[in-house]
Amino acid sequence: MKSALQTLLENRVSANHFDPAHVLADAEIEQLLNAATRAPSAYHLQNWKFVAVRSAEAKRRLQAASYGQQKVADAAVTFICCGTLNAHRGLEASLRPSVDAGILPPAVRDGWLRAAESAHRDDARAQRDEAIRSASLAAMVLLLAAEERGLASCALGGFDAEAVAREFDLAADELPVMLVTVGRAAAGNWPQKPRRPVAEVMVLA
Repeated sequence: MKSALQTLLENRVSANHFDPAHVLADAEIEQLLNAATRAPSAYHLQNWKFVAVRSAEAKRRLQAASYGQQKVADAAVTFICCGTLNAHRGLEASLRPSVDAGILPPAVRDGWLRAAESAHRDDARAQRDEAIRSASLAAMVLLLAAEERGLASCALGGFDAEAVAREFDLAADELPVMLVTVGRAAAGNWPQKPRRPVAEVMVLA
């Protein structure tokens, strides 16, 4: 018997066609992002930010910055999934609720603060890599959360990052990593395409 997760994974498709009349309420958008923020991040940095693009005017700007892709205009919402640079600077505040709740011992927090500072402070590449990892993990959870709610979705890498940052007033340390369109599917989407056999991609060491 398949698990609920396996069913979600096997049913999810990258949708190209959305019903442009469909609207998601703010509460539904918040629920999707609540799920996305359950993704893991190194040191519990939570180094992400999401811009939920839903108004017609904002969609037009984002569509122009994503090479005219129609799905950006038609989806109920497109999330700009950003990873944040210099996240080690805010790590103490990110960890404080876990310490206050008695989940994370202060000694562990202090060790993580030192490790994150050492790894990221003077290494722009490490910051960027971590930002991309965290935003990508959160985007995957977002895709699954949409599927679980009966919504169609698609992850997009085809956009002008500088234009997106400019049009949506992203800070210098907010890196747009991925767009995720979410809405109600319209006719014309393909079923899930076959994957390579596990035997071709697996190495047992």
